[in-house]
Parts: sequence; structure tokens; C-alpha cells
Amino acid sequence: MLPCVYLVVPCYNEEEVLPETLRQLTAKLDALHGRGLVAKSSRILPVDDGSRDGTWAIIAAAAAQNPWLSGLKLSRNCGHQNALLAGLMFAKERCDCAISLDADLQDDVAAIDAFLEAFAAGHEVVYGVRSSRASDSILKRGTAQGFYRLMRLLGADTVYNHADYRLMSRRALAALGEYHEVNLFLRGVVPLVGFSATTVEYERHERFAGESKYPLKKMIAFALEGITSFSVKPLQLILALGLAVSALSVAGLLYALISKLAGNAVQGWTATMFSIWLLGGIQLICISVVGSYVGKIYQEVKARPKYLIEKSIDET
Repeated sequence: MLPCVYLVVPCYNEEEVLPETLRQLTAKLDALHGRGLVAKSSRILPVDDGSRDGTWAIIAAAAAQNPWLSGLKLSRNCGHQNALLAGLMFAKERCDCAISLDADLQDDVAAIDAFLEAFAAGHEVVYGVRSSRASDSILKRGTAQGFYRLMRLLGADTVYNHADYRLMSRRALAALGEYHEVNLFLRGVVPLVGFSATTVEYERHERFAGESKYPLKKMIAFALEGITSFSVKPLQLILALGLAVSALSVAGLLYALISKLAGNAVQGWTATMFSIWLLGGIQLICISVVGSYVGKIYQEVKARPKYLIEKSIDET
């Protein structure tokens, strides 16, 4: 039996690139079906993440003409990870496997063939891994590589040079649905699912049209979300820092007492002010780190829904 494949595409204000994305994905499904690799029930599933432009209108109009096309519209902007999860959870009861990819066509559509080959070979999770970062700026390349190394150092099991271009089997999707955390970082959650996994290398392209939805500020916030969602080592580092500062303080106190007894006491105004500012800064940083974890606990305890579906187009 041919596998039913869903292509899940989160979209936020993508009206400039979406028509070309749908055209390329439609051509890909046509070709795969023609070669007897996917079932006719396969679908392209764009997920409108509360866009403020004509993204949903494009999806609805295309779905009326394109038998491959379904669609979801979320009630508001819930963020890329939640929109992606919404699409995957919608697809998990309807497909044999789902492939998630971004709408900007940076993820090479041609790699879908290799994903399906790996799935046919028995792998239930297939990660798309960038073959190189030659197209990135020096800053972006350095920060991205530093992020992956830092995540590994902190104990988070992530796949190097992998974003959200991946295939998941129906069983893997069902397992993913058992993870209920509100602070969602799929790049860290999916490896926890387990099952047989492999990687497929692909060349990441330039964005086809429109503007990136991940400027530097959002990228930093996303990285911090991943770190604090999957590791408590920052809290352990705070303890180590506190012990080190305490040891230095005791050493400084002993030095001051010895100097006083020896009659070599110095006014030390500069050193005093420096230490006050240094310790004050360290304390604020530590409070901020602890506060971020407390904030996450607050969000998890409330357990608000990660997304709500306003409209759906499903012809299966």
C-alpha cells in the first residue's frame, strides 16, 4: 500500500512566497504519485498562524482548485512551533507519515524523495540536516554553530544543523502528542520520542520571497527558550558561581584582616566600589535566570491550550 504523506507548512504573513511554495509542493506530489511513491490521499497542509495579510485567502482559493491541498487557520498568532505542532497533530490521524517544512522554500523540496526512501527503509524519524552553511553570514554561522554546541554541552539532545525539516511516522507523531509542555521546543522534543531515526543532507536555499520571520532578536529568544526548556544546568552554574564568589569573598576578608593587623590597611575605595558593582550584576543575572525558570513553571501550571483552530479545509 502506498503511504499517505502530509506536507505540513507553518505560514505567517507569507502571501509573497506562498503561491510558489504551493506550486512547487503540488508538482512534487504529482511527480511522487506518478512514480507510485505516495497515495492519492496525500496532502499539502499549510497552517496559517494568525497571519495579518492574505495568506489564508491564498490557501482557501488554492484549495478550491487543488485536490492535493488542505489547510488550517489558527485563531491567532501562536508562534512557529505551536503552528507546526497544530499541523502535525491534525495530520497524525490522517497520514502514514508527515513531513514538516517552512513556507519560504529554503528547505529543498527535492530532498523529500530521500525522506521517503528512508521511511520506506523502516526509519520512523528522518531529520533534514544542512550539508553546509556557506550561504550564511559569518555572524549567523557562528551563532548557529555556537547554539548547537551549547545545547549539547548543557545536555539537550539536539541534531546538529537540523531545524524543523523532518519526517515523522504516524507512530512517532502519536508519541509526540504525549508531550504536553507549553514551552515548546520541537528540536529538543522530537529526539526524546526515540524510534529508529536517520538523517538526510540537503542544501538550504536563500529565501524565495518576502522577509525572514526570525530576525536576530527572535533567534536569540528562540535559543534561550530551547536552553531553559531542556536543561537545568544554568541553575547549577548559578550555584557554582555563588560558591566561587563566596570563596573569593572569604579570601578577600582574610586578606583585609591580615592587612589590618599588619598595619598595612589601604583605603581601597576603588576595589570596594568595583566589588559592589560586580556582585550586584552577578546577583541580577542569577535572579533573571531563576526568574525565567519560575516563569516557565507558571506557564506550565496554567496549562492553557497551545493553539486553537478557527477554520480547516480537509477533503480526505
